[in-house]
Amino acid sequence: MESLSTLRDHGAPRGKLASLVIVLLAQVAAMGVWFSSTTAVALIKRTQAIASGDEAMLTGAVQLGFVAGTVVSATLALPDRYDLRKIFAASALVAALTTGALAVLPPTGPVAIGLRLLTGICMAGVYPVGIRLVATWANADLGLLIGLLVAALTLGSASPHLVGGLPDLDWRWVYLAAATLAVLSGVAIGFARIGPNIKRASRVDFSKVTQAWRNPAVRLANLGYLGHMWELYAMWAWLGLFLQYTLGAHGVANFHETAEVLTFAVIAFGALGAWAGGLLADRIGRTRVTIGAMALSATCAAVIGWLPGAPLVVVVGVAFVWGFSVIADSAQFSAAVAELADPTSVGTLLTAQTCVGFLLTLVSIRLVPVIVAHLGWGAGMSVLAIGPALGCVAMWRLRQRPESQRMAGGKR
Repeated sequence: MESLSTLRDHGAPRGKLASLVIVLLAQVAAMGVWFSSTTAVALIKRTQAIASGDEAMLTGAVQLGFVAGTVVSATLALPDRYDLRKIFAASALVAALTTGALAVLPPTGPVAIGLRLLTGICMAGVYPVGIRLVATWANADLGLLIGLLVAALTLGSASPHLVGGLPDLDWRWVYLAAATLAVLSGVAIGFARIGPNIKRASRVDFSKVTQAWRNPAVRLANLGYLGHMWELYAMWAWLGLFLQYTLGAHGVANFHETAEVLTFAVIAFGALGAWAGGLLADRIGRTRVTIGAMALSATCAAVIGWLPGAPLVVVVGVAFVWGFSVIADSAQFSAAVAELADPTSVGTLLTAQTCVGFLLTLVSIRLVPVIVAHLGWGAGMSVLAIGPALGCVAMWRLRQRPESQRMAGGKR
């Protein structure tokens, strides 16, 4: 099995393996603050009621903050003008403060929501900056490196569902643990080195951001990413409730807890998909992998909502295939932008890409329950297939362009 150990190749720049391990571990540790509220809310709800509006604001504030932070970061070209490690460290340490403060405050209310909004802003200096950091070390393995980073994000996204199936735990410890890990992350990133594949921008150039749309190849890569994001976070958000409904309909005992553990397993299985997608994309091409993964995940989205009455082994099997395929392509859109963009604007364009993608997730996440309430799970899940289906079209068009030869060493 190919892994980080392959980065010990004789041709690898000095310090590559150690730096990548540090970045990956720091990314995993820092991202804990993003998902801490989801985990804490799941624990709080065991002992007290939380209004649905408060719950939605606690979790949604992080994404809104992330979008706001990425807008500022991309507009000012921060990842292309300043030391990536300093941006990452400052963001992780401030996020640690905002998260740790929640342990001594009431679990809901304007102050808690404000702190979650600040946490999201800080995450704009962690996730896309982490992608840029690993990209500086790429040498015919860009898809794999970013795939490993996305795998870490996937495991973090799955963790709240695992907590839902564990014995009682005081919710305050969730925030304290996440804050402690973020502090360690901010300190550790200082020991990483920046790779040789980086070119700095000397000033703010607002035209850099517009490359995301003006450059036809980058535009198509971003459109593929938007199709992927339309599906991904809504699937992660609502799969657990769908599985609860399905298991309950089949008369499974303790179906709430069983569904939580099963949802964790399905989403966590996606980490293997992110790794495999990165490995394959470097070998056979980015457009091949993204089109194949999106076609498979779109098929799963289109059919799974109509299967509650089918044998459970069928439903669970489709869920695992969906969990694997829905994230297998994720890293490759970032890799494509890194390969297609002006080298002095890669950090800015990666940040802009994540900004628009996460903004779109706010729409699809809210749309699914509305459709389910009126038309049922079949229609609610099927609407998610629209994104990856259109994403396949965008990546096929990118494949036809001559610029696509710059991706994956000419494998497109």
